[in-house]
Amino acid sequence: MSYKTSELYCCFALGRLIQELDIDINQKDLGLILDKVLTEQVGLTKSEIKHEIKSNNFMTNKVLFILEKKKFIRIGKTNDRYNIKITKKGVFHIRDFHKFYWSIFDEHIILHYRFRKLPTWFEELI
Repeated sequence: MSYKTSELYCCFALGRLIQELDIDINQKDLGLILDKVLTEQVGLTKSEIKHEIKSNNFMTNKVLFILEKKKFIRIGKTNDRYNIKITKKGVFHIRDFHKFYWSIFDEHIILHYRFRKLPTWFEELI
C-alpha cells in the first residue's frame, strides 16, 4: 500500500462533508437544490474531520488549510470549536473528480470505507 497523500485526505474530508448533506451528487438538478441544502447544513467539527481522515492534528490542519484555500470549505469558529462546512465548489469538485480519485486511490478508498458503506459516487465505479 502506498503513502497517503494530502489529496487523498482532502478527498476523504470532502466526502464526509457531502455525506452529511444526504444528497446524490450525480442528480441532474443538483445545482437547483444545492444552495438550499448548503444553507441548512450543520457542518462538522475539526475533531470529526480528524477522525474521518484517521490522521494526526498536523495533517488535519494541513488538509483544512488546503480545502479552505481552494474554497472547497468554509471554516467558522464558535465557542472554541471549529465548524467546517462544504461549499458548492467543494461538492462539484467531488462530483467532477471522483472518478479521477478512484483511478489513483481505489485501494485506499476501499480500505478507508471497509467498515461502513462506500459513498454512492464510488459505489458506481466498482
